[in-house]
Amino acid sequence: MNRLFFQPHQAGLSKVQAAEYTLRNINPDVLFEVHNYNITTVENFQHFMGRISNGGLEEGKPVDLVLSCVDNFEARMTINTACNELGQTWMESGVSENAVSGHIQLIIPGESACFACAPPLVVAANIDEKTLKREGVCAASLPTTMGVVAGILVQNVLKFLLNFGTVSFYLGYNAMQDFFPTMSMKPNPQCDDRNCRKQQEEYKKKVAALPKQEATQEEEEIIHEDNEWGIELVSEVSEEELKNSSGPIPDLPEGITVAYTIPKKQEDSVAEATVEDSGESLEDLMAKMKNM
Repeated sequence: MNRLFFQPHQAGLSKVQAAEYTLRNINPDVLFEVHNYNITTVENFQHFMGRISNGGLEEGKPVDLVLSCVDNFEARMTINTACNELGQTWMESGVSENAVSGHIQLIIPGESACFACAPPLVVAANIDEKTLKREGVCAASLPTTMGVVAGILVQNVLKFLLNFGTVSFYLGYNAMQDFFPTMSMKPNPQCDDRNCRKQQEEYKKKVAALPKQEATQEEEEIIHEDNEWGIELVSEVSEEELKNSSGPIPDLPEGITVAYTIPKKQEDSVAEATVEDSGESLEDLMAKMKNM
């Protein structure tokens, strides 16, 4: 908060209140709806889901996108649970505890992996993350890393909502090496979240209902077959020579091919010439050469 927008005169305000005041000063035409509560409790979770499904620009309609910018795994899992149940698309983001790496992830329920499909070790091992924090030790934080990750997140949001460019399903940031890994993850059929598994089945039905497009193989156009200069492309290797230089293709698993094959040895190949050993020493042979 204090690295990005929190100001000294806002001391004592909640995070959401401070965020609203700062953003309202930047653009007073934007409408803000502030809720200051813990979404992991049962009561607040129901209200949270209600605002996702009915808090769009048009009242009663769902929101277009949910952005997760929370700082703990429990809250992330809560958002994941709500979005899986509602079929709501959302984007998750985070910065590592050493403050030199971060990531963003687009999660479309049923189509891409949710946060529970490939959870962090802390979540998978069911460890209370509060026990990992040492007393008096605060996680490292760099405003530059947070600014970069926030910028990447907003850029991905704009591409998703305005439908331009390539929307990243996962984009990481390693500040130590200036490395930006990107990937897309399919949902886990054995995901612990039952609503995720349900969304996967619905997505499969939706894909199966789409009209199948027949694959048409287009013939490659021969370039310069006839030209005013009389130029022709002629292979230097005949079909027979090409066949003789190739060997049998081994039986390999699907998806694996060989770059080349080893040709079979010709049975009628000329036998190697050998020289009969005369038994003479090197000195005798040298003496013969001098007398020649």
